Amino acid sequence: MIDLRYLKKLIEIVDDSTVDSIEISSDKGMKVRISKSPTQRGTVQMAAPMPAMIAAPLAPARPTPAEGMAAIAESEPPKAAASTLLEVKSPMVGTFYGAPEPGAKPYVTVGSRVQKGQILCIIEAMKIMNEIESEYSGVVKETLMNDAHPVEYGQVLFRIDPNG
Repeated sequence: MIDLRYLKKLIEIVDDSTVDSIEISSDKGMKVRISKSPTQRGTVQMAAPMPAMIAAPLAPARPTPAEGMAAIAESEPPKAAASTLLEVKSPMVGTFYGAPEPGAKPYVTVGSRVQKGQILCIIEAMKIMNEIESEYSGVVKETLMNDAHPVEYGQVLFRIDPNG
């Protein structure tokens, strides 16, 4: 026979813990299995959308020509200055390394002058170290990766100013 107080205590312990199930067997052939269904984790409750208040249309006021031109100028996004920096992108998926070995001086840093064909970094892919060469001559303006971090195909590694 099994002690019901012992069984209730086991149920309480499992219920209050993160354990989903427990199974106990005795040498007399008795088995007890207690399990609970795991609570759903990561569910998000969304609030119902609120109806939008719509204002009654007012009689449109006619803007003067000068006001109309000012409104058009304000509504247009400002044009960004054309970037002259050239991007060196990863030709593969792998792990980025800026130096030939740990603790060594990096191949290039921000401000370094590089020539076309110069090694910029290494990308390790499938235990093979692939040297990435510069496609451009110029000055390194940005290094966008950190050592030993994963890199995706087409991800920008460096930005080089060809006029620098």
